[in-house]
Amino acid sequence: MHGIQKIINDLCDQLNYHNIRYYVHDDPSISDSEYDKLLRELQKLESEHPHLVKADSPTQRVGASPLAEFGSITHRIPMLSLSNAMDAEEIEQFHEQTQKGLGVKKIRYVAEPKLDGLAVELVYENGVFISGSTRGNGEVGEDITHNLKTIKAIPLKLQDGHKIPSLLEVRGEVFISHKDFKSMNEKRLENGEQPFANPRNSAAGSLRQLNPTITATRPLRIFCYAPGTIEGVKFKSQKDFLDTLPKWGFPVNPLIEIGFGVSFLKKYYIHTEEIRNNLDYDIDGVVFKVNSFSHQDELGMRSRSPRWAIAGKLKAQQVTTTILNIEASVGRTGAVTPVAKLHPVNVGGVIVSNATLHNQDEIDRKDVRIGDSVLIQRAGDVIPEVVKVILDKRPKGTHPYKLPEYCPVCNHQVRRAEDEAVARCQNMACPAQIKGRIQHFISKNCMDIDGFGEKLVDQLVEKGHVMSVADIFKITHNQLASLERMGDKSATNVITAIDAAKSTTFARFIHALGIRNVGEHSGKVLQQAFSGSLEKLSNATVKDLTRIYEIGDVMAQCVVDFFADPTNLHLIQSCLDSGISFEKVEKIQASGITGKIFVFTGSLLKFSRKEAHVMVEKLGARASGSVSKKTDYVVAGPGAGSKLDNANLLDIDVLTEEEFLKMMKELESK
Repeated sequence: MHGIQKIINDLCDQLNYHNIRYYVHDDPSISDSEYDKLLRELQKLESEHPHLVKADSPTQRVGASPLAEFGSITHRIPMLSLSNAMDAEEIEQFHEQTQKGLGVKKIRYVAEPKLDGLAVELVYENGVFISGSTRGNGEVGEDITHNLKTIKAIPLKLQDGHKIPSLLEVRGEVFISHKDFKSMNEKRLENGEQPFANPRNSAAGSLRQLNPTITATRPLRIFCYAPGTIEGVKFKSQKDFLDTLPKWGFPVNPLIEIGFGVSFLKKYYIHTEEIRNNLDYDIDGVVFKVNSFSHQDELGMRSRSPRWAIAGKLKAQQVTTTILNIEASVGRTGAVTPVAKLHPVNVGGVIVSNATLHNQDEIDRKDVRIGDSVLIQRAGDVIPEVVKVILDKRPKGTHPYKLPEYCPVCNHQVRRAEDEAVARCQNMACPAQIKGRIQHFISKNCMDIDGFGEKLVDQLVEKGHVMSVADIFKITHNQLASLERMGDKSATNVITAIDAAKSTTFARFIHALGIRNVGEHSGKVLQQAFSGSLEKLSNATVKDLTRIYEIGDVMAQCVVDFFADPTNLHLIQSCLDSGISFEKVEKIQASGITGKIFVFTGSLLKFSRKEAHVMVEKLGARASGSVSKKTDYVVAGPGAGSKLDNANLLDIDVLTEEEFLKMMKELESK
């Protein structure tokens, strides 16, 4: 038996080696037929000796059964988004701010193309791939481990080209090349299947298949670019980390470059724009990162993005089409937005038939008319918008467009405030506003009520069953079952989801109410600031609110105005009367560490990071993911790496787990 195990081990090593030669280094050393022969030999031996199958065997890339649903994985370090620079001038501003933050003139940067794919995180323990997830909301992603295993460019076991960390998190972008996308769609057409719209959507959809055998048929690739948590191995810089990735078996974009100063940043930005259309994959920008990890830690983080990196957005792809009509759309806040109905056209792989015209001022400025030939683009390669009118193609007899004076949905007056660009329907009972508010209220990041689609909301409002968000909790089984495409079982499921949603968090509820300028993150800030008390929040003044970190004048005024309206207070009370309750918010105590910043690093044995964060937040302190001059304490467990080094360099107090727990106990007893 020992001999069979050795043969299996050798075959696995050979196949994994050739996968890396092919997918990472683009330098295969055997033919496809030779590779297939080795794979068939391994499959035969494993079928005869299933108890000898290894976790890193290439045969395990498609071995899981279909899932009922995805689980979730919490990122040890949040996968934050990047701030954007829209042109070379804003890139220069980023460089100047970085210089100021570090107090040095000469800064080394790493530059790379920003792929338009799906961001993922890969987790390895002692060199073996154990889990993988999507970015999700940045803090929690979907568990897509089995689907990621099907991507041959992802090593199931790290190669011994460098010391293997006890824990390694690697972040990358999964994508489909243009060549593979074309080939895949040709095969789909041959089989009578609908072709995919664009590479990005097909890559994202492939990774979200509940059946990994389907994912395995899709030509997914990956470029890795950033670390998460690393334990047992230390790196001094982004470049050091990127140089090591291929030694472990990870593919890295060959267009990554390193250089000094703003001239390097601008040159790379311009060059990437020039070669964009020649690449075999989609990109929507470039990413610039400060190379030194100690400099990254010193610069620190904003609430939603790092200060040491920026995404330089490339010019959006533009095409010409014709405006067939202009229609006014009404949103949940009553905003009346003009929308251009276009002759359908392909923009960056997406068929576009609508484009926003923003408001009347924009229409007047661009002189957009029905019948015009226009240049359109996807703003940020996402939202279609009209760039300009091609005047020499304007047909005779066109007329300037004016937004309607009366709402196209409810026929109430449309007014525009003096200090706003947006015109709004003045009728709070407007069906379009009601539908928009309900759709927002039930959405995943708000009350998260399953089973509600746009068509169901439309029916409920049109039949008068739901006229406010509070009415959602009064819907009966019979009302639902009587609607189109709703049977007894579907109605039961919706009622169950509504009941489940009654137990929620204060933050989610505040976000769900649709207060202008208050989003998901702001809801969490308000939850902490007011200890989950609606009474305290409703009585807060603008002055009270602006004292809170991350709450500005505009948001504060919106909150005060919302709670000053008796209609809104009645709505909230109706929701509470329906049985909505909030999870208990741990009260933050004033203590000796109020306002202090803690960083946790290494393998924490006596408590989890989540538990640690709760402990310090209860006492008025804050947990951070990076070490900087503003850090007050670093709590270091076994295997602590660069964060501990930086703490020592900056003369920051370092605590063991025992010392930290002792501090917490003493503070809580006071």
